Amino acid sequence: MARHIEHSAHFPHTVATLHAALTDEGYWQARLREVGGPGAAFESITVGDGTVDVVLKQAVPAEHLPSVVTSIRPGDLFIKRTESWGPLQGDRAQGTFSAEVEGAPGQLRGTMTLTADGTGSELVMDGEVEVKIPLIGGKIESVIAGQVLELLDAEEDFTGQWVAQAG
Repeated sequence: MARHIEHSAHFPHTVATLHAALTDEGYWQARLREVGGPGAAFESITVGDGTVDVVLKQAVPAEHLPSVVTSIRPGDLFIKRTESWGPLQGDRAQGTFSAEVEGAPGQLRGTMTLTADGTGSELVMDGEVEVKIPLIGGKIESVIAGQVLELLDAEEDFTGQWVAQAG
């Protein structure tokens, strides 16, 4: 059974300003350098007219993984992440995200919504983690959900700083 995850972040910037950052290749280059981790790299990045599609690889060193994960999947974890943002429509933009661990029967997927909230903008990520391993899949889903939320917090901090410096 999949585990639901939700993360929201408030920014004191307009939706248009935040969307411009999220669809800027320079933002993605800087974000990957700052919070991507060791060996993180782009597979592809396609910037359109107010849109972006990003595919990247990240690694989680084995020494940072709990034993419940390394007991069934020894070594570092290599993760392929995708994130796509659609065009700004008024004060709203929508996107999708996903992640898969190489050699493991699990995935993360969901949607992102950027809206105005009166004092700036709010980014809400809503998704689920699913690991298809009998008996311990739920434990692994819980670990992954916790790690993802920590990563989203770091990416939120980076985004806030980057937009403040760029503006």
